[in-house]
Amino acid sequence: MGERMRYAGIPGVEKPVSRILFGAGGGRFWQGERMDELLDAVFALGVTAFDTARVYGDSEKVLGDWLERRNLREKVVLLSKCAHPDLTGGTKRVNEREIRRDFEISSRCLKTDYIDIYLLHRDDPQVEAGLLVELLNAMHAEGKIGAFGGSNWTRRRIEEANEYAYRRNLIPFTVSSPNYGLARQEKTKIGDCVTLSGLEDAEEKAWYAESQMPLLAYSALGAGFFSGRFQSGDGEAALENADAFFRSVYGSPDNFERLRRCEELAKEKGCKVSTLALAWIFAGPLNTFAVVSTGSPKRMEENIEALHLPLAEAERRYLNLEERE
Repeated sequence: MGERMRYAGIPGVEKPVSRILFGAGGGRFWQGERMDELLDAVFALGVTAFDTARVYGDSEKVLGDWLERRNLREKVVLLSKCAHPDLTGGTKRVNEREIRRDFEISSRCLKTDYIDIYLLHRDDPQVEAGLLVELLNAMHAEGKIGAFGGSNWTRRRIEEANEYAYRRNLIPFTVSSPNYGLARQEKTKIGDCVTLSGLEDAEEKAWYAESQMPLLAYSALGAGFFSGRFQSGDGEAALENADAFFRSVYGSPDNFERLRRCEELAKEKGCKVSTLALAWIFAGPLNTFAVVSTGSPKRMEENIEALHLPLAEAERRYLNLEERE
């Protein structure tokens, strides 16, 4: 097992959780390709937590087949997500029937009768949070799920759910998965996704810092913005081969300035830009885990080094444009 990885506990999960989760939602996983070689290498580096979702094509089946072939189920932490809106019509699916249906399909694909971390992939504010708390507690009591929480849930809705749980001596949400990273997402372009990136949402971030609720940061490297595939000086040319969604969400001048500063500081520290961008997440006051996708074991090694890269608060502020030059 990799000696450089770091682990932490999440209430409701019996095994230590690697601070970096492997994101298995990419194209090759989605398409159902056999990914044993990559998964073997990532696991050998110490990544023991894997992030997937019912809506990620054949990703769950790829993971389940690998776990069965390698007999690794009891050594890994599986995270899956349910109740994503219908992809064809956007119909909300945050209800008991759809959640239980998603679990049963996920369970078959992952070849397991329990999922360590189970997240509601979206919220529906029209549904009483207490009803969902009751349902997830029931599934926990049935041995189907360990920890549970929300992906793309606001802090206020998590508080609503947990206040209900505390009043009735039930298990609360113990984990949350919003977008969080150095690259700021353009909020008007991301629909009902929740992001804590950028300079906004100070109250939300202060709540996570105070509560220390485990935060599983998805798109931690800005969907590849800090992967090194282009440089800050490339300007508009950097986005020519990117899809329209990526350009609209990440292609702001402020993000290119963040990238420029990251390049500058990475050169001083002798590390990769991607390593520094991940170090920015881990060096902050939030109890963060990062969901990272890669097709390269070498890249994962570089990601893991972020856990050991010192980053002063002044450097974090500088990278996030909280301090102008």
